[in-house]
Amino acid sequence: MKVALLVPDEWDPKFYELDATRDILDAVGIEIEPVKWNECGDDVLRGVDGVLPLIAWGYHLDPGRWFDLLDRIDFRKVPIANPVPILRWNSDKSYLSDLEDKGVAIVPSVFGTAEEGDALLNRAREKFGDEELIVKPLVSASAEGTYRLPVGASLTPGLVDRRLIVQPFLPSILDAGEMSLVYFGGAYSHAAVKRVKDGDFRVQPEFGGSEEQITPDPKMRALADAALAAAPAKTAYARVDIVMNGDDPQIMELELVEPDLFLRYAPDGGSGFASAIKEMLSA
Repeated sequence: MKVALLVPDEWDPKFYELDATRDILDAVGIEIEPVKWNECGDDVLRGVDGVLPLIAWGYHLDPGRWFDLLDRIDFRKVPIANPVPILRWNSDKSYLSDLEDKGVAIVPSVFGTAEEGDALLNRAREKFGDEELIVKPLVSASAEGTYRLPVGASLTPGLVDRRLIVQPFLPSILDAGEMSLVYFGGAYSHAAVKRVKDGDFRVQPEFGGSEEQITPDPKMRALADAALAAAPAKTAYARVDIVMNGDDPQIMELELVEPDLFLRYAPDGGSGFASAIKEMLSA
């Protein structure tokens, strides 16, 4: 089975386990061919047995092209893991509102547009209280366009013309970190905690963040299970990011497009990942 592995236009392989992923999938008969996601044309789609968007970093920088690619994959009925409806839904952080509507505890959020300016921040402060805020675009990834605003600050000019999500800054991110629970085929596999570098608030490795393996407590497992169950379709792979708000775990993100899956921590060496990918692409 030949599968197009979607990758960025430019990227540093040290931030992803490409060789390990290739070896794990090769063991179940899947040959991956890295293809730049923004160059994945119909000629590519006609020549592969499936698509895996696992390293499609940067899609948020050209969302029109990204959604067009998903439409073409759907139209041509090319097998893809995760499914196109999941990828469309998860590419816009407004999915968090859907989770909340289904009773899943998310980090408190207010949605709006940059055109609202300080009126948007005032709505958030009415809901959260007068505290630091996190503001980020609804279509974004890897902390791109994410700002930490001090108490009383105005909206950052760099967010002009963007649809936004505003959340309270949770101090726990600085000490407890952000917990990532990984699932394959809907079943829990392993977890890691991502920690910030001193002086920063972002956990991504591009900003000096680090990570280590953990065993999540039952409350986190239950929340992650509920979040994944609320997704609109089954998934081959998923990462559920959770932070603590006081004593309560809350969903920061449900990553179903291009998450780092920390395969190095998979207790089965990644066989569950490979089986889930093969099953979905062979369906």
